[in-house]
Amino acid sequence: MNSYSRAMRPNSSSDSPRILETKWGTTTVGVVCKDGVVFATDTRVVQGETFIAHKTGKKVHKIDDHAAMTMAGGVADAQALLDVLRYQARTFWLERGTLIPVKSLANVASLVLFGNRLAPMVVQALIGGVDQNGPGLYQIDPFGGVTKEDLVSTGSGSPVALGFLEANIHKSMASKDVVPLTAKAVLTAMNRDTATGNDFDVVVLESSGYRELSAEEKGAIAKGIVSA
Repeated sequence: MNSYSRAMRPNSSSDSPRILETKWGTTTVGVVCKDGVVFATDTRVVQGETFIAHKTGKKVHKIDDHAAMTMAGGVADAQALLDVLRYQARTFWLERGTLIPVKSLANVASLVLFGNRLAPMVVQALIGGVDQNGPGLYQIDPFGGVTKEDLVSTGSGSPVALGFLEANIHKSMASKDVVPLTAKAVLTAMNRDTATGNDFDVVVLESSGYRELSAEEKGAIAKGIVSA
């Protein structure tokens, strides 16, 4: 075992203090449409494995007028990463007079997470939006790995949500058709994952910018899903 592996592996000797494993639960989804990107998340914040710390936690956040990020993992780490991305987006605008590309935001997140790889930030983020190159969606892991995605889900409910998305969504769909499906993916995860629950949020990013669905719009979607 090399020094890096030893550093990353908990000390399991009998005389060492017990290291408790902490688990986080959530469901976030992201989908690329022909005219934009749609994010949907649940709102339950779980502490440890069973305690519901908050029922209306916000897990999708605006980075700039054209881009957003979802959070899965440690809240503090995710908020710190979000602050860095907002700073970089604003600086890019002030220096160049144009919006920062979505891919560049993903690269910044990758560098931040890779730079902390010996003490990893426990966050799995989705970064997406619409820029001069069209819609883009990227998944970033805690060590800084970046993958470009068409549809993706993170968190403890992601296996259920991803299965639903793959069965029902194709890239040629418009955002107005994708929105209820992303919401249903999160609601489906709620039925099978105890760490996912309470409510859902949906954000749409199009050429016109960032838009978060109102409570009335979400209510109409939920009603349509239940009656379907």
